[in-house]
Amino acid sequence: MLSSPQLSQPVNGLKDIVETRNFKAWLLDQYGVLHDGKQPYPGAISTLKNLATVGAKIVIISNSSRRASTTMDKLKGLGFDPSFFSGAITSGELTHQSLLRRDDPWFAALGRRCIHITWKDRGAISLEGLDLNVVENVEEADFVLAHGTEAIGLPTGGVSPRPLDELEKILEKSAARKLPMIVANPDYVTVEANVFHIMPGTLAAKYEELGGEVKWMGKPHKMIYESAMAIAGVDNPEEAIAVGDSLHHDIKGANVAGIESVFITGGIHGSELGLTSVDEIASLDSVKTLTAKHNAFPSYVLSAFKW
Repeated sequence: MLSSPQLSQPVNGLKDIVETRNFKAWLLDQYGVLHDGKQPYPGAISTLKNLATVGAKIVIISNSSRRASTTMDKLKGLGFDPSFFSGAITSGELTHQSLLRRDDPWFAALGRRCIHITWKDRGAISLEGLDLNVVENVEEADFVLAHGTEAIGLPTGGVSPRPLDELEKILEKSAARKLPMIVANPDYVTVEANVFHIMPGTLAAKYEELGGEVKWMGKPHKMIYESAMAIAGVDNPEEAIAVGDSLHHDIKGANVAGIESVFITGGIHGSELGLTSVDEIASLDSVKTLTAKHNAFPSYVLSAFKW
């Protein structure tokens, strides 16, 4: 259930929480918390080590279109020790497993022919092993699968780059045919090295405006939190805490899952909070106003992922 409005407690670092509470599972967002997509935030690697040293079961929980193994490889490449993590769950991994197993009635009812909206510059997403037929024409499709916002997948396995306005025309045709959509990354935007990128959640929101049906995978929905807790070996939500920078996805998702949360103010909401640097401390009044706006209420407030 959603948490009711509460006074979020400001802390100086994760150590303040570790010394007063015994959370077994720490569910960490990656972008905006551990790194900016290009490099780790100052002190993030040492903070992660400190958290692992006290025995925390650390799981990455990410609205990434990509598989969990790709996320772990990226973190390793950025300098994070993989041994500190119990594992990772991504919205892309949830999507892949749901399409593979089809043990859910909604997925079982899907056909095999899809319009695949994917990435170009960021690297296309493989559908290998899913027994799907990628089609270019909406008239031939059974559903829409959105992994990205830059291109349309081709039957040959390649991609055809498309601007957003062309993708929206495809969505209009798809909605008219009442094709269901799966969005493998519910984020609306992401920030990489201080540059904003439009993400698949923006297309999904547009599709709902057009009257289309959307299956949202990942945060803020409960399923991804349950998967993350399972990876950490925790059943009781009271033994888990989530850390993230997005009120709509990370903090609201934690509220929905019934777990406590840490809001990192220096991430995606930094400019809204009037911050000019990652580690600058936001005023409690500005945090209170923003959390009320998003109807998402963190247990703790911290400027950056630090010890």
